[in-house]
Amino acid sequence: MINKQSSNVARLRRHARVRKAISGTSACPRLCVFRSLKNIYAQIIDDVKGTTLVAASSLELKGEFGGNKEAAKKVGELVAKKALEKGIENVVFDRGGYIYHGRVQELADGAREAGLKF
Repeated sequence: MINKQSSNVARLRRHARVRKAISGTSACPRLCVFRSLKNIYAQIIDDVKGTTLVAASSLELKGEFGGNKEAAKKVGELVAKKALEKGIENVVFDRGGYIYHGRVQELADGAREAGLKF
């Protein structure tokens, strides 16, 4: 059986390693993903100013279960739509220490299909 606490600590270590190299600026902000057991969240962050520019989550979707790949794709499309409305086209993708597979990959694909470039 996997100890959830130790696997989250390992994820946070991976995320810290990735964050050493990835930083969002006002010209190219960071698209950060957080995945819980029931929902998925995405934020576009300007690390220089320390502000969240755009946020979307599966909680905003009406009538859909948030823990599946279809909901993750819709969250990617939603965050891209909100970003394009604010004039953000280019982002740096931060997978948050998660494996680029499943829901994280679907979110990224949905954001790309909706017009974000990364």
